[in-house]
Amino acid sequence: MRLTKQTNYAVRMLMYCAANEGRLSRIPEIARAYGVSELFLFKILQPLNKAGLVETVRGRNGGVRLGRSADRITLFDVVKVTEDSFAMAECFEDGVAECPLVDSCGLNSALRKALNAFFDVLADYTIDDLVKARPQINFLLGIDTNMPKIVAPAA
Repeated sequence: MRLTKQTNYAVRMLMYCAANEGRLSRIPEIARAYGVSELFLFKILQPLNKAGLVETVRGRNGGVRLGRSADRITLFDVVKVTEDSFAMAECFEDGVAECPLVDSCGLNSALRKALNAFFDVLADYTIDDLVKARPQINFLLGIDTNMPKIVAPAA
């Protein structure tokens, strides 16, 4: 299975926000850090925001931050939101296959088991795991850790 570019950069955007904890991250900064277009990141931002994985703050001093703590956002959470299809073979797609074995096929069963194992592994890793595994991440992403942190408004 190959994840889309959208999923790849969604995870990277969340990692950036986690590494920049306590501050608002701005899309131009994230785009510059990863060498990707701002427009592409704005497109990814919408489903992440809708799913509550990020929050956006509008205005001149606005930006984006994690919608919940990094240790509560799994890779599976991100993949669910950003991937359109998990069809590993034609027979996984509704109404596409004309195979007479589709409901009792060993291949179909094996692929479902493999896909579920893939999801289980993704559910075991959080954004926090990815960021904490790389202590130099702030330096690599060009995040200025001397910037003051923003206190989140009380809910």
